[in-house]
Amino acid sequence: MARGRQLSITLAFCWLNALLFAAWSVAPAAAIDDAEPNLYFGVRPRIPKGLMTGLMWGKIEGYADFQHNIRYTCEQNEGMKGYGWDEYDPRRGGVQSIHDIGNGIDITTSFVKVPGGAHGGNWAVRIKGKLHEDTPADQKTIVVWYVAQEGEDSTLQAQPGDDDFGYDGDVTLNGWSEALGGYKLVVTRGKGVQPRSDHDLSTIRGPGQTVVQSLNYPEEHLWQGKGILFRQLKEGVDWLVENKYDVQDPPPPWQVYLLANKPGKGNVQLVQRIFEGDFEFDVLFSSESAGVEITSENLTREVQEATESFAERFKSVFAPKAPFNADKYTRLGHSLFSNLIGGIGYFYGHSLVDRSYASEYDEDSEGFWEDAAAARARNLQALEGPYELFSSIPSRPFFPRGFLWDEGFHLLPIADWDSDLALDIVHSWFNLMDEDGWIAREQILGTEARSKVPAEFQTQYPHYANPPTLFFVVEDFLEKLLKTNNGSRGGDAATGKEPLATASLDNSEVGLEHLRRLYPLLQRQFDWFRRTQAGDIKSYDREAFSSKEAYRWRGRTPTHCLTSGLDDYPRPNPPHPGELHVDLLSWVGVMARSLAHIAGALGLDEDTETYSNVLTAVSKNLDDLHWSEEHGCYCDATVDAFEEHQLVCHKGYISLFPFLTGLLPADSPRLGPLLKLMADEEELWSPHGLRSLSKKDEFYGTAENYWRSPVWININYLAIVQLHNLALQEGPHKSTARDLYTRLRRNIVDTVYRSWEDTGFAWEQYDPETGKGQRTQHFTGWTSLVVKIMAMEDLPGGGEEAAGVRDEL
Repeated sequence: MARGRQLSITLAFCWLNALLFAAWSVAPAAAIDDAEPNLYFGVRPRIPKGLMTGLMWGKIEGYADFQHNIRYTCEQNEGMKGYGWDEYDPRRGGVQSIHDIGNGIDITTSFVKVPGGAHGGNWAVRIKGKLHEDTPADQKTIVVWYVAQEGEDSTLQAQPGDDDFGYDGDVTLNGWSEALGGYKLVVTRGKGVQPRSDHDLSTIRGPGQTVVQSLNYPEEHLWQGKGILFRQLKEGVDWLVENKYDVQDPPPPWQVYLLANKPGKGNVQLVQRIFEGDFEFDVLFSSESAGVEITSENLTREVQEATESFAERFKSVFAPKAPFNADKYTRLGHSLFSNLIGGIGYFYGHSLVDRSYASEYDEDSEGFWEDAAAARARNLQALEGPYELFSSIPSRPFFPRGFLWDEGFHLLPIADWDSDLALDIVHSWFNLMDEDGWIAREQILGTEARSKVPAEFQTQYPHYANPPTLFFVVEDFLEKLLKTNNGSRGGDAATGKEPLATASLDNSEVGLEHLRRLYPLLQRQFDWFRRTQAGDIKSYDREAFSSKEAYRWRGRTPTHCLTSGLDDYPRPNPPHPGELHVDLLSWVGVMARSLAHIAGALGLDEDTETYSNVLTAVSKNLDDLHWSEEHGCYCDATVDAFEEHQLVCHKGYISLFPFLTGLLPADSPRLGPLLKLMADEEELWSPHGLRSLSKKDEFYGTAENYWRSPVWININYLAIVQLHNLALQEGPHKSTARDLYTRLRRNIVDTVYRSWEDTGFAWEQYDPETGKGQRTQHFTGWTSLVVKIMAMEDLPGGGEEAAGVRDEL
């Protein structure tokens, strides 16, 4: 028996040696204003040199499986039955539930923020662990609270324990940094059994106590909390092997993997406990400038108030409407929105950019994609920055970084909840714009972020675009501003104290000042799009209303157009410099429309006329260059062997883009065929939402099958919004739009709900045949648009009452 245990322990020691090196490339934890999105739970201020904190835990019952048990960064395949915020408001806090099947435990983190003083105020979190019913009641769980302070002039020190072996009561850390001032962080004793061992290691390891290890690490490694923990555990194991290990009487695993108690000064502090059974403790951060320290009693009260406040606020902003009145849909809405807004992160670091401006990047010759690939292979990228970004992320375990076209969708529900927070994020993105008007489509800032991204996707290129969805957000803000202030142009400051979340709406002059700051940046990006993504009309004798308004995405290959956001959606093949893309022309129309509206609100009449003329030209060229009468939809264009204009039609999301982006009027003759395409079950319609590609297309479900059949919630959201708009306007398609709106809205919500109920997660996309969520789990980015869909009105006359309309279609 001892020999078997000896083998297990020896294997565990070998594993720790290997893990020491592997752990330095663990998934990154995005630095953010409160809860860090890529940690199961962590807290960091929104400053470049901040205080990093995070929670680690895992069962510690055996040697062989210990490596699989420790949780820290969110991962796709860690045996979770769902995790995330049950309710969350970034101005107050919220409650998160983590259902850890692999460790047989549920973790609850109740987090609050209390503003005050000159450095942001206090915060606190209550951490509870409750074993599952089928978990042995005496299971041991290792729990580590990780603390790291950046900044050369900062200090961080653990106060001495109750004896040399550890702490019987609370653990107190004192720190100072230029940005945070003085602060105190207390990890309370809390509740729960910390077991004692009869093994002789009890004389050196302080069993039944909390231990603290104070360390100094190079600043560039501080984000690697899990790697640091394992390195320190390895040192302890090595010491045991050399000095105390007895093959005939091995210590229990929870004694082997216990840090030595060495409190003191250090930019890293590891606070470790071993619990037997359920447990609970608080972490209390008090800013010296706040004047009053936060206590566990404060935490209890603040959590209750934050929970009640969230429920009431959600009811007023996103109350699900028929047929989604049941409590189960409210729970879904709470979860999706809380995880969307709880995924807002602060990112800081250098970015890899190729500014070689190689001639191959002009993509003006046949076979251009091969030449461009050769130019990229020269590896002329260099680090730029450092930059900072405040952004919501698509997925905590898989995409913990900023994505440009995702962000516009993220901010639509966030802006309904907190318009000033949404504006803060919009400004943050536009602060990244270079002098030409380019914003990198992926923000991979710093070593930590790059560790999560394959090397071939890290470099950003200043000729690569991405759908400009932030224009949606700015235009939405303008509409809210005009509605709130009855269309006035400013000067009528609101009276009384208004909530921070709506300060920019309640005072029209404040709101207009935001638009004045953003307007020249929006113009610059618009000009960059038109210049760098220009398509060729004149060289191929194309007949169009305008000789200028035609565009093609740069960065094409025969199989992908990553810059469009629709990665593997079929495009003309082979690629050609004479290509024109209908979705990109639609996005230029969105930008022109937004700029015309903003210019009007700012009283810039000449600009209003200029952008209105561009919008007219875009609208006409969509028909002249991209409408196929034969196929009854919009299509990409290329040139044939005789260099004449040729449409290439792959029916799907691309075919609908002028409709999805709101560029078609209610009386457009193009609407009838497009609605028919959407409603056809052999083309785009499915019981689970609109397919990305027609079932009849030769590429349906083939190869990577990323945008070649699955249902995507962001595109379905655009369709639902436009169907709703069409259903409210008099015209020949009102009844059809009402029917499609009612059914599509129900299909999308029920698909997301069923998969969430089954798996505990929202997903990146959904199978059009089964409705099963697939690809990236915990995709509470644009999938969270479901909260807006549920809050939209139920239109009488839709659904079953419109069966006759469906028969016509």
